[in-house]
Amino acid sequence: MEERKNEVVSGSSDEIEKGKGLAWLSYIGILWLVPLLAMKENNFCKFHVKQGIILTIWFFVIGIVGSIPFIGWFIILPIGTIFGLILAIIGIINAAQGKYWQMPLFGKLAQNWFKF
Repeated sequence: MEERKNEVVSGSSDEIEKGKGLAWLSYIGILWLVPLLAMKENNFCKFHVKQGIILTIWFFVIGIVGSIPFIGWFIILPIGTIFGLILAIIGIINAAQGKYWQMPLFGKLAQNWFKF
């Protein structure tokens, strides 16, 4: 059985070294704007920014849906928040280590939705 990898490899090692100092900010709410504006031409930063935008949208949607009484408060909000935090932590770690890591569920969506 073939092992499936979530890691996408593209970009030069110099580009990764220059971008990893800011790329990890992509996973902390609206702070994805910092690497997007500071390193516009860096593909490593853009890769992580796209995922950070999707994650920000995820938290926004979870916040709205989580306001539904009882089901939202006790099921959707806690599970959705924990899921998002786990993805954010893994994304921060991988970006800081200079790895192209594609988030489960949202990674391909992020790369297809945003073309910058």
